[in-house]
Amino acid sequence: MHALSTIRQIDYTVIYTRDLAAMRRFYQEVMGFALLRELSPRWIELQVGANTLALAARGGRFDDRPPPEGALSLQLAFRVAPAMVDACARELAAAGVPISDPPTDQAFGHRTLFFRDPDGNVIEIYAEL
Repeated sequence: MHALSTIRQIDYTVIYTRDLAAMRRFYQEVMGFALLRELSPRWIELQVGANTLALAARGGRFDDRPPPEGALSLQLAFRVAPAMVDACARELAAAGVPISDPPTDQAFGHRTLFFRDPDGNVIEIYAEL
């Protein structure tokens, strides 16, 4: 048995941001994720169901250059109940968030909605049909 094969879930995800303040506002105020804890002015953790989404300023342990503007680097998918996909789209539109792809039933059995966060990361809200 390989030790790595014992991994059973992703516990937390870290997004190294271009603009921590804008990303914090987006994920807390628009997406409605609760603040779990703030470890420093450069690192905050938000609760997303049983998972943690951490937002971090560049620097410290990892100080790579950010991807170029307009370069896709990350997609996050958040699952909701089927009726909530359209409700989420309405809330995002009311908050002024541009929708990349409106709610659509996909041939592979998902209803999907796509948009981007302030750093340009692709965000998907979906439901299994």
